[in-house]
Amino acid sequence: MTRTSRFFLFVLAAAAAGGGYYWWTVYRPAQMAQAPSATSPGGGGGQRGGGGRRGGFPGDPPPSVVVQAPRVTDVPVHIDAVGTVLPLRNVTVRPQVDGRLLAVTFREGQTVKAGDVLARIDPTVYQAQYDQTVAKLAQDEAILANARLDLARYTRLATDNSGSRQQADTQRALVAQYEAQVRLDQAAVDNAKAVLSYTTIVSPIDGRTGIRMIDEGNLVQASSTSGLVVVAQVNPIAVTFAVPQQQLRTVVAALARGRPKTEIVGAESGRVQDTGTLEVVDNQIDQTTGTVKLKAIFGNDAAHLWPGQYVAIRLEVDILRGVTVVPGEAVQRGPNGTFVYVMKDEASVGVRPVQVSREAEGVAVVSGVTPEDRVVTIGFARLADGAAVRVAQGQGGAPAQGAPAAPGDAPAARAAPTPGNPTAQDGPAAPGEPQQGRRGRRAENGGPPRGTPATP
Repeated sequence: MTRTSRFFLFVLAAAAAGGGYYWWTVYRPAQMAQAPSATSPGGGGGQRGGGGRRGGFPGDPPPSVVVQAPRVTDVPVHIDAVGTVLPLRNVTVRPQVDGRLLAVTFREGQTVKAGDVLARIDPTVYQAQYDQTVAKLAQDEAILANARLDLARYTRLATDNSGSRQQADTQRALVAQYEAQVRLDQAAVDNAKAVLSYTTIVSPIDGRTGIRMIDEGNLVQASSTSGLVVVAQVNPIAVTFAVPQQQLRTVVAALARGRPKTEIVGAESGRVQDTGTLEVVDNQIDQTTGTVKLKAIFGNDAAHLWPGQYVAIRLEVDILRGVTVVPGEAVQRGPNGTFVYVMKDEASVGVRPVQVSREAEGVAVVSGVTPEDRVVTIGFARLADGAAVRVAQGQGGAPAQGAPAAPGDAPAARAAPTPGNPTAQDGPAAPGEPQQGRRGRRAENGGPPRGTPATP
């Protein structure tokens, strides 16, 4: 055996000897000192709730619990998703003619209506072109009027055999030619008028203007792609979001019954910021992500939503009518499935297996309990089947209303001392309250009552 091996065995032997010494001199006397209290007349009658560590140590008071009655109600079925806010319509306003920008008549961020003037381009050249086409139209109309008078004269002469019939036919064809020319001139006038109107830039939709992208005095061109400003319709506004393809059938069925209610929920507050309706289900599934895109419309009257914003979406696809619900924290899970603790009487609880069909938003839809039952919602740390408990003050048999929870147990509600358990007080005594309960407990645990001078 090498020196290293001998050293290792020596260390193991020393550790084992130290552990045995600690167990014999410290741990074993402490266990023996506590053992008599389990069977003493004032010790609480032994272990509760089937014994063991979960049932608590001998002499401890029953655990305090908060109870609530199940209720029958309608539960909406929601699909949660993250959506992106988009303007219902989004238009980049671009010039349609070249020229110098004379004036910009809108403010950045201004709400405009369709037809409101946004800017003006120098119309001098386009006004002159329009005037030319109008003059040309007037000239050709005068020529047409004279040709029609000649046609009337030649027609009368041909009828009386005083003139050539060929001359009359030639004049009739000339009138038709002038009429076509007049129509051509009218089209040129309309075109010049339209081009002239392009020098006044108006908003094509109702919406809100963005940041101006060009200032007055600059030369603008119809071929420019940057535009003058972007007008976005934000009232109403759209939100697009995606759901897994497994939920597509449920969404389509809900849409067939009507436009499902869609809510936007605040990420921090959890409150509903706006309510809208589902409008569109995309006609194909994204093969990359396995999701289908949906689009909802919101009124956005309070202007909470802004294009490009990420929001939490809650889509209502169904309503479960007349189901039994309990608080989500009441449902416990064990090796045999889900269960709840139900008050068997005023002082003990039992285990009741339940089937959970849906659990969301702080409530669980269950079967296996009735509104006449009382289920434990807070105080599971020391519970077991048949364990003795005490209902927290202010509970009784009524449902809990916002009872605060302490880590691992219910809010402090001290049990009054009983003849079989004089040490049932838990926590500091109220002013004027006798201290014999805690003193008795200290005496049972092998120590002197508080306030008694220690003897050397």
